[in-house]
Amino acid sequence: MFDAVADRYDVLNDVLSMGQDRRWRRIVARLVAAKPGDLVLDIAAGTGTSSRAFTESGARCVACDFSLGMLRAGARKPAERVTFAAGDALALPFADGVFDVVTISFGLRNVVGPDSALAEMLRVTRPGGRLVICEFSHVPVRPLDLAYQRYLAAALPAVAKAISRNPGAYAYLAESIKDWPAQQDLADRITTAGWSRTSWHNLSGGIIAIHAARRPR
Repeated sequence: MFDAVADRYDVLNDVLSMGQDRRWRRIVARLVAAKPGDLVLDIAAGTGTSSRAFTESGARCVACDFSLGMLRAGARKPAERVTFAAGDALALPFADGVFDVVTISFGLRNVVGPDSALAEMLRVTRPGGRLVICEFSHVPVRPLDLAYQRYLAAALPAVAKAISRNPGAYAYLAESIKDWPAQQDLADRITTAGWSRTSWHNLSGGIIAIHAARRPR
């Protein structure tokens, strides 16, 4: 599915989010806070748009994705200090404890076993290293959240049908957001996977939540 939308993925994200995805990426990059010499793992990196932002400080980034189509689209726009790598979030092709920061944006929701993926991210992070997750979430006020879910179910596929050659991918997006756990539930699962100091804050009224945690020393 992601291979089929790879060439227009970034443009469609910009349109469907009304440009908000750029703001969300800037905030994620600020929280990743990569320093010169750091090694960042960006999982579900897609075309590497976020990965490039993590290297502006002089850090290096591995942009890892399960979709070869996404990686090929990203590799056509090479960036200094960004390396593209194919990999499965459930069996990352990296040694233990090698990354200073591990991050995933809008991808944990797509993994078959999110809890196993969280444990695998812990494995490849050095002791004291950090985790940053940006994902769709739920508006804290229940009636507003239900209204938002109805909007997604109706509007998102309709807009995608007009501008995408694969509108079914965006129907899936609405369904996966509806079924995703709320902020506290995800925080509990991160902690259960072995991470510590788990926290989160909402963006855009809770439509997006960014969770952060550390691997215990």
